[in-house]
Amino acid sequence: MFKILIAFIPIVLLQTACSSGNYRAPVSDRGTPPGERIRYHIVSKGETLYSIAWRYNLDYRELARANGVSTSYAIYPGQKLSLDTSRMPPVAPTPAPAKPKAQTATATNKDTGRSKNRSVVQTSTPIKKDLNQTQTWRWPATGKLIATFSSNGGLNKGIDIQGKLGEPVRAAAAGTVVYSGSGLRGYGKLIIVKHSAKYLSAYAHNQRLLVKEGDKVNSGDKIAEMGSTGTDSVKLHFEIRFDGNPVDPMRYLPRKQG
Repeated sequence: MFKILIAFIPIVLLQTACSSGNYRAPVSDRGTPPGERIRYHIVSKGETLYSIAWRYNLDYRELARANGVSTSYAIYPGQKLSLDTSRMPPVAPTPAPAKPKAQTATATNKDTGRSKNRSVVQTSTPIKKDLNQTQTWRWPATGKLIATFSSNGGLNKGIDIQGKLGEPVRAAAAGTVVYSGSGLRGYGKLIIVKHSAKYLSAYAHNQRLLVKEGDKVNSGDKIAEMGSTGTDSVKLHFEIRFDGNPVDPMRYLPRKQG
């Protein structure tokens, strides 16, 4: 009996090893491979061209041009937008300004009392300075700075300011509200303000939004109340984008006193 039992054990072990060959280790769903870029975006209700460009770190003007969207930047739910701005249709070249023509003006010769002709060159209107060069920024909230900008593609594309629930969030500069909602994952209740053709700013994790798309705001206007939507603590996440690229807000904000 003992010899039969010893002979039976290897058979059982062999069968167990064979059956274990059917077992597959669980594979986690990693979604889109890191090296593969999303090519298209389907517009959802509540999204704007600005919020979509913000989500994918694109310049809203290039995104519009790549999809034939007019300068009103109006889009609609269900619209399929290409995110490949490298294949934009060529922009019609701007014609070179015509050289100013010399015009003949009549002037009086004080010596002879006769009129004499002289050439007067009309100059064009002086080019106004880029508003970005004189853009004045202010802190969007009071409170302790708890996280700074991460360069080189880091996770933090702005700064985080600690605060208390319901404290005011203010516009860092004058502009127009181009997004007010909660459609961007990770930002909670978010406001995006357009300050110029090149500069945008964003205010995330708010408890309450006080402005809507299209509203004009002045520097220092209260636009939201601080909260913790989309995060685990009460804080304001503040970003500045230049031509669609995240830039360090500390380069623009005035130095805090004390």
